[in-house]
Amino acid sequence: MNAEALLLSLRLATTVALLLVALALPLAYVISFFEWRGKFLVESAVALPLVLPPTVLGFYALTAMGPRGPVGKLWQLLFGHPLAFTFAGLVLASLVYSLPFAVQPLVASFEALDRRLLDASAVLGVGRTSTFRRVILPLAWPGVLTALILSFAHTLGEFGVVLMVGGNLPGATRTISIDIYDRVQSLDYDGAQQTALLLLLVSFVVLSVVYGVNRRAWSPWPAK
Repeated sequence: MNAEALLLSLRLATTVALLLVALALPLAYVISFFEWRGKFLVESAVALPLVLPPTVLGFYALTAMGPRGPVGKLWQLLFGHPLAFTFAGLVLASLVYSLPFAVQPLVASFEALDRRLLDASAVLGVGRTSTFRRVILPLAWPGVLTALILSFAHTLGEFGVVLMVGGNLPGATRTISIDIYDRVQSLDYDGAQQTALLLLLVSFVVLSVVYGVNRRAWSPWPAK
């Protein structure tokens, strides 16, 4: 097993999951608690990576991050080096690719809340920020945890997007999924099987946790 590729994948998945939850919380809040005419367009844009082929998303991400793309030009101007085929490029592309896996669980949790609790908070004079921090987040913690876990797992198993945006640079952009592909191409089926089995077990554990949380198999609050 390629330990370097595994550590890089874990680093990428952890970074993306934490950033995504931070970005998805306000976005999910706006989608859940505000009504405006064009909201369906935002919801469609968020869900687009679910149906868009990874190669298509990777192509447009690579175009935007390339030396002639707007994001790539800005990055070069600010940091003095290219963005494509770097770890930072993988993070940005993964944020877009895994966005629905963070936003949708949060939206589902927010929309399932009892709105009477929010109304009571408003009647007591509590501001939106305090209500979000003291009422919404504690009640919606299963959605937050689900968003974090799904974002991590989805990023850990990425292939098409990371291959197009990051290439296959050892120690820099070669993730565990790309390592499996390389082993299969070189007919190292035993090595590929070991790594694939590890990802299979991780995926099973992740889904078990998500389903357990959503079914309230365990909770910090006593059952009613």
